[in-house]
Amino acid sequence: MRGFYRRYLQVVVRFLPFAIAFLRDRRRFLLVGSPRRLPESAHRERAEAMTETMLELGPAFVKVGQVLSTRPDVVPPTYVDVFGTLQDEVPEDAGGEPRDVLEAELGDELDLGTLEPVAGGSLAFVYTARYEGERIALKVRRPGVRTVIERDLRVVRALVPIVGLFADERQQYSIENVADDFEEIILEELDFEREARMMVDIGANVEDEDRVVVPGVYEDLSAERVLAMEYVPGEKITNEDVLDAHELTPSEMATLIARTYLKMGLIDGVFHADPHPGNLAVTDEGQLVIYDFGMSERLTPAEQEDIVSLYRTLVRRDVDGLMDALIALEVLEPTVDRAAVRDVLRLVIENLEGRSEITWRLIITELLTMLQDFPFRIPPDVMLLVRVGTVGEGVCRSLDPDFDFIAVIRDFLIDYGFIETELRALLEDVRTDLRQSAPVAAGLPARADRVLGQLERGELLVRTEPVETDDGDGGVGYAILAAAAVVAAAILTFHEASYEIAGLALAVAFFLLYLRSRLSA
Repeated sequence: MRGFYRRYLQVVVRFLPFAIAFLRDRRRFLLVGSPRRLPESAHRERAEAMTETMLELGPAFVKVGQVLSTRPDVVPPTYVDVFGTLQDEVPEDAGGEPRDVLEAELGDELDLGTLEPVAGGSLAFVYTARYEGERIALKVRRPGVRTVIERDLRVVRALVPIVGLFADERQQYSIENVADDFEEIILEELDFEREARMMVDIGANVEDEDRVVVPGVYEDLSAERVLAMEYVPGEKITNEDVLDAHELTPSEMATLIARTYLKMGLIDGVFHADPHPGNLAVTDEGQLVIYDFGMSERLTPAEQEDIVSLYRTLVRRDVDGLMDALIALEVLEPTVDRAAVRDVLRLVIENLEGRSEITWRLIITELLTMLQDFPFRIPPDVMLLVRVGTVGEGVCRSLDPDFDFIAVIRDFLIDYGFIETELRALLEDVRTDLRQSAPVAAGLPARADRVLGQLERGELLVRTEPVETDDGDGGVGYAILAAAAVVAAAILTFHEASYEIAGLALAVAFFLLYLRSRLSA
C-alpha cells in the first residue's frame, strides 16, 4: 500500500495546479468572485500542458487522456481535441526489457537473434522475427505493466469522488461512471487473448474485401503476454506518393476507410476502435491494412440495431427517432423529460442546418453540448463508436480536406437498405399519411351529412379555446383533404353530371400541396 499512497500523492501534486485553474474559472478567487472568461487559446495551452503531464505519469494516464478525448460529456470540446492527439509512442528501454518476456514465452520457438523493433507503445512493443522461414510480427506486453496499471486504476478510482465534488452538477452523473468505463477498456487492452479473437473475427469479416487486410494470427505462438501475427508491412496512410503509385486518390482512400469502419460497426458487429494514422497503412498492393486491435469492441444485435437507428435518425433529421435511439442506447434515462429533450434536439438540428460545413465531430459536439442540462452518460460501446467516428473522420479529412463523412454515411445506409433514397422516403411518408388518414376520409360524407342536419336544426354548438402548439403537421391535413376528394369523386361517379372530374381535380390540387409541404419540411 505504501506504493499506492506515494503514487496517489504524486498524481495529486501533478494535477493540483490544473484543479486550481479550473476552480478559478468558476470563481476568480477560488471561494468568491465572478467566473473567469478565458480565450480558447488559453484553454488549449492548459490542455496541452495536461497532455504532457499524462505522458510523464505513464501508461495508465496516457489511456486516461485517450478515453477522455471521447467523453465530451465530461470535458469541454477544446480539451477533447487536444487529448485526442495523445499517442502511445514510448522509448523501448522504458519500464523493463520486453525481450525477457519473449525469452520466457517463446524462447524455444523463435530465434531471438532475428528480433527487430518496429514500434513502442504505452502497454506493449512490436517486433518482427524469423519463424519457419518467414518474418512474423510479435506484440509483447511491457514487463510489469499490469501491476502498474492496476495500481494506477486504484489511484484513479480514489480520485474520482474528489473530482466529483468540484464538478458541475450536470457532469457528476457521467463522472460516476467514467472510472468503471475506463477500467473496462484498459484491462481489455491488456488481454492479448481477447485481442487475438477480435483479429480473427474481424479478419474473417473482411476476407471477401480485396482492398482491406487484417493480419492473421499465429494462435500456437500467442500467449497471455505475446500476440504473434502475420507481418504485413505498409506505408503511412497519409503518404500521397504511395497513393499516387497505386492510382488511388486521397478521396477514394478516405471513402474506403469510412465504409470499412461503418461495415464493421453496423453490419458485422465487431469493430476496430482506434483508427488513428499510426494504425492504418497502405500495402505494396495498394490495400488498406489495419493494425493494433487492443481497443476493439463487440456489439450485440440489439446494440447494432440501436446504433443503426442513431445514424439513420441523424441523417434524416428525425427528432423523435433520435430521442428514442439515445434512450435505447442508455445515453439518456427513460424517465427523462421527453418534451424538453425534443425541444433541445430540434434546436441541435436547426443549428446544424445553419452551418456551411457539417462534420461528424460537429454533430457529436453540438448534440452532447446541448444535452448537458440532462443527466446522461456515454456507455463504453457507444463511447468507442464516437471515437471511431471522430478519429476516423479526422484521418479521412487529413487525406481529403473536403471529405464529407455525413454523405458517406448516408450513401452507406442507402446501399445496405437501412434508409431509402429521398424519393422512396417521400413515397413511404405519403403511404403512411394516406394510410393514417383513409379511415377519417372514408367517414367524412356521413359526418358531413350529420353536421349539416345539426346545423339546420340549430343543434350545432361550437366551443373554441386558444391552443398554443407547434407540433402540428399541415401535410397530414392536405393528405386528408386529398383522400376525402378521392372518396367524393368515387361517390359522384354515380351522378349523371360529371362532378367527379371536379373532385379529382381537387384531389390532385391537395395532393400537390401535400407534396410541397413535405418537401419544404
